[in-house]
Amino acid sequence: MTFKEDPETVARTLRHALVGDDLPDSFTLLGREWSLHRGVWPSTLSAATEVLASMVPYPEGGSFLEVGCGTGVIAVTAALSGCTSVTALDINEKAIANTVANAERHGVSDRVRALHSDMYTALAPTDRFDTIFWNVPWTYVEDGYALSTDLHTAVFDPGYRGQARYLAGAHEHLADGGRLLLGTADLGDRERLDAVAEQTGLRVELLRSVRRIEEVRVMEYYMLELHPK
Repeated sequence: MTFKEDPETVARTLRHALVGDDLPDSFTLLGREWSLHRGVWPSTLSAATEVLASMVPYPEGGSFLEVGCGTGVIAVTAALSGCTSVTALDINEKAIANTVANAERHGVSDRVRALHSDMYTALAPTDRFDTIFWNVPWTYVEDGYALSTDLHTAVFDPGYRGQARYLAGAHEHLADGGRLLLGTADLGDRERLDAVAEQTGLRVELLRSVRRIEEVRVMEYYMLELHPK
């Protein structure tokens, strides 16, 4: 079941995440302490990061690419879970600095590189990964919706154009036998996502779902895998 989210309510949350004077400079998640830089989506505003970080099938001994790394929790967790090479991408430069800080904090700087990137643009044509993952901005808004801050890209995906680019470009960076994953929730528009996948020659498989009691209601999170049709 898909739930609708009021964009203006989300925008107010984003403004608080940018300027709220009560935000700490660190947080605890997954049994670890993490640095939080102002201007980066706090990973504890919802359970999404915690739940999805626990659901990702990390390729132990392999390479992992995360699109939209935010504070770096999932990228760092991938390295701590046995990935020998992790690349983290984000369009928000503050998120890149935050990811670097958390990789240093947890002693995995030798395995995690963070690149300022609009989707895959910072990657070399020869870069290939065993697993590619994105915890997508699942809130659908129409094309033309103003993304007025860097944090808006963490929540809103006008026309699902970002997810379309993610799916269409992934084949250029997947290793042979590699896995393409997408994390989302019941706030996302699954029918629209299925249509986007269809247009790129992919089908969507639900790997796992997790329900969590949140402040307002019960949320359901999904780990999806994309396969060639």
